[in-house]
Amino acid sequence: MKCRVFAVAVACAGAVGILAQQSAVVAQPGVHPISGRRFAQVMSAAGAAWLDRPERIEEEQPDRALDVLKIPTGGVVADVGAGSGYFTVRLAERVGPTGKVYAADIQPEMLRLLGLRLTRDRISNVTLVQGDVDNPRLPQGALDLELMVDVYHEFSSPQTMLRHLRNALKPDGRLVLLEYRKEDPSIPIREDHKMSVAEAKLEVEAEGFTLSQVNESLPRQHILVFTKR
Repeated sequence: MKCRVFAVAVACAGAVGILAQQSAVVAQPGVHPISGRRFAQVMSAAGAAWLDRPERIEEEQPDRALDVLKIPTGGVVADVGAGSGYFTVRLAERVGPTGKVYAADIQPEMLRLLGLRLTRDRISNVTLVQGDVDNPRLPQGALDLELMVDVYHEFSSPQTMLRHLRNALKPDGRLVLLEYRKEDPSIPIREDHKMSVAEAKLEVEAEGFTLSQVNESLPRQHILVFTKR
């Protein structure tokens, strides 16, 4: 009888251990709970020079991307994860003096570099925003467009961020992701800094968006346009 009790206890302990291991996998930090995608590390301000590399014009064709998006004159837009402002200054030109750009980043040093750039180029229609890892700190219901260029895959709290981003959009506003194509192994970017269309659709649509446009006209990146559902 004692042997049987001991055997049952061992079996139960083993089952509990397996359940604990499974729970640890589900709750594993740094992994999206829906897609299983591992979050990439955030590029620090030490990499700002890479963001402004001359080759980026050919590799990413930023002006073509903005042409696809048809940025409206007088629009209110956000560059989320603005970094040193590579896209911020282009957005500022597109919306014109009657428009407004919110440049949000979680790194104070990136915002400092961007502020210097704005002063140098005499750009006055950009507001710098110190965001948090789970909140971009954008005004609610104010934005026509939110642009994230090679940024979303680095979010450590993507679900919470997306909920705040959704709240900041106007009813007909657009959330746009530019992400390197994971479907193409020849693109020379680390795998965790790429995203597939399927991954982006699964994760973003789970937070109240609809993938309304996929544009593949850029050399290396998807242009993924989401609207509020």
